[in-house]
Amino acid sequence: MSAATTLAASTGAVTPAAPAVAVAPVLNARTSRLLNGPIVPIMLAMAWPNVLVMLAQASTGLIETWFVSRLGLDALTGMALVFPGFMMMQMLSAGAMGGGISSSVARALGGGRKHDADALVWHAVIINLALGLLFSALVLSFGRTLYQALGGHGGSLESALRYSTVVFIATPLVWLMNGLASIIRGTGNMAVPALAVCLGVVLLIPLSPTLIFGLGPIPAMGVTGAGLAVLLTNALTLLVLARYVFGGHALVRPAAFRPRWAMFANILRVGAVASVSTLQTSLTIALLTALVGAAAGPDAVAGYGTGARLEFLLVPLVFGFGAPLVALVGTNIGAGQRERALRVALTGGAIAFALCETVGVAAAIWPEAWLALFGHDPRMLATGVTYLRFAGPAYGFFGLGLSLYFASQGAGRLAWPLFAGFLRMAIAVGGGWAAWFVTHDLRVVFCVLGFALFVYGTVLVAAIRAGVWFRRLV
Repeated sequence: MSAATTLAASTGAVTPAAPAVAVAPVLNARTSRLLNGPIVPIMLAMAWPNVLVMLAQASTGLIETWFVSRLGLDALTGMALVFPGFMMMQMLSAGAMGGGISSSVARALGGGRKHDADALVWHAVIINLALGLLFSALVLSFGRTLYQALGGHGGSLESALRYSTVVFIATPLVWLMNGLASIIRGTGNMAVPALAVCLGVVLLIPLSPTLIFGLGPIPAMGVTGAGLAVLLTNALTLLVLARYVFGGHALVRPAAFRPRWAMFANILRVGAVASVSTLQTSLTIALLTALVGAAAGPDAVAGYGTGARLEFLLVPLVFGFGAPLVALVGTNIGAGQRERALRVALTGGAIAFALCETVGVAAAIWPEAWLALFGHDPRMLATGVTYLRFAGPAYGFFGLGLSLYFASQGAGRLAWPLFAGFLRMAIAVGGGWAAWFVTHDLRVVFCVLGFALFVYGTVLVAAIRAGVWFRRLV
């Protein structure tokens, strides 16, 4: 015992404690790169496999639509009626709740809380399985009412129901598949989900026409076969992703499940709000589909639905950059690097604007190049051409707003994306119906839709640049 210690003990004095040494969390190489590497190269490196997977996933709808269009206009219209609901389910599971999962995993890893990231796996699986079962039950119970409200009747309604029944039975598989993919993306790994989905698309290309038109002992199933092909490819993709996550190959390792309500809340706090934003987009398309059907009939619905399909396909394209934005922004927010998180978001927004504006302008100049892939009915073509020429040039603003929505998921701050989405829906739906009743001219309606997209993008970029993410984080 030293003299100082002896003196302190004899006098009852308390010696000051040694200053604590802050220990920085040990981060893996991938997480460190997200926090310190050059933004644009990292974003592009993360985005290209994700763009590939999103284009591959979107191509499943195009492949199916091309084959189903050979069955006639009723079958094509039936798919157009089902498509908004199916895309809504995909966006909810992959973009909304999936974003909540990826954001939670990324923020945990960015903050050095690897044990929390591991614990999130089972919580994410349970949430997505429950939501998948709920979504399936709702659509199977109320599908006929929904498709009738969207303008379906006769042969088109029956085609929609046959396709919908098979596709939405498989809804829990889709939710689980996207949940596992979101867990992997939250670690910054975009390649594995891309490869798994591309494998499913490779299977779909021969499987879809085989089940639709028949081959050898396999009978022709029509639109039912198209739905069955989607079910089987989703099941295969799910198996590949499950093997990767639960086989111990992912950066996060599923631990023994112990329910923690904070973990459920961490995912749902972002995912539930993001789901409202996704519902806004899909509800807008559904209500406008009903407007076109009431105004111009089922043939026009096929034209608008085929044209609007291109707008829907911008969602997976932007998601190619959106998933990296969730991981990059979430990791930097978790590490307290606010300025870098903001630079990441605005950089991603600029890239998404350029990509989507290119698509929109090209579609406005050459609309028949897209529409003729799916049919040649004069009324279908006329409506689709009108939509693309008047709404297409605003697609860049849709991409801008959507990319910043994904970045806001990473930040865990979705109030402004939600507000911008409501504003877009109010202008598009309310203004669209008003324009129709005043002018009875679909061109004016589609101009209103383009203006709504412009407002959506500009409001959101102005708010985020003003620092709304951080006002209540001080």
